[in-house]
Amino acid sequence: MGLALSAGLLAGCVQVGAQNDDKRDFTKMSPEEYADYLIFESDSFNLAQEVQEGGTARERMQQDELQRLCSETRNRPHGEIATRIVTMARESFEYPEGGIQLGDWEKGRELARSGYGFRIGHNYDDPSRTVGGNCYACHQMDPEELAYGNIGPSLSNYGELRGNTEAVRRFVYEMIYNPHAYFPCTSMPRMGHNDFLEQDSISHIMAYLLDPESPVNARKVDPDAEVDPSEAPAGDTGF
Repeated sequence: MGLALSAGLLAGCVQVGAQNDDKRDFTKMSPEEYADYLIFESDSFNLAQEVQEGGTARERMQQDELQRLCSETRNRPHGEIATRIVTMARESFEYPEGGIQLGDWEKGRELARSGYGFRIGHNYDDPSRTVGGNCYACHQMDPEELAYGNIGPSLSNYGELRGNTEAVRRFVYEMIYNPHAYFPCTSMPRMGHNDFLEQDSISHIMAYLLDPESPVNARKVDPDAEVDPSEAPAGDTGF
C-alpha cells in the first residue's frame, strides 16, 4: 500500500485535498478506506485511469445525446423531447442473429444476482467472471430471494403472468437492451446499448424471467384471487 501510494504521489496523480485533512487520522484507516478516500473524497480522482472493461473514467462520465436531454429536463421530458428520446432508443436496437431466444435460466439467475463488472477505482473484480446485470439491486424476481431493491417494479412470477410469446420476448429483450424506448429517462441502465450485457447474457436473464422452470415463476396461484383467511399462513407475511 505504501509503495503504491508513493508511486501515485510521485506520478502526480494523487493530490490530497488540504481541506479538513488536518483532522483526519490516516493511520487508523484500513488500506481500502484510505484508497477510497484518495479516489472519492480527496479531489484527486484520476479521470485518465482505465476502467475495468475498457476506456477511461473520463469517457465513462461523458454524456451522450440521450443522457443530455434527460439531464436538461431533470428526467421529466415531455412532448418533442420525449419523442426524440424514444426515437433514439428504438434506433439503437440490435437484435441477435437467429431471433430472440431464451438461454439458460440458471445462468440467468447468477447474472441477475451478480453486480460484477465495470468498476472504477482500485478494487477490480475477477476478470474471468461474466459481467452481471445486478437486477436484484432494483427488482424482486424469485419470490424466495431475501434481498432485493424496490426502485423498479417486482418481476416475481413475470413469465407465469405474461407467457412466453414472441411479442413478450421482444418486449423483454428491448427493455433490457434500451428501456428508454418505453420509459424515457428511466433509471434502468441501457444494458445492451452500452455493452454492459452481451447477447448471451441477455438471453440467460430473459430465461430467468420467462422460463416456466425458473423459480421466478414458482408462484402458480392467481395473485388477485381471494384468499380464505382460515387457510392463510400464520405469522406476519410482510404484506
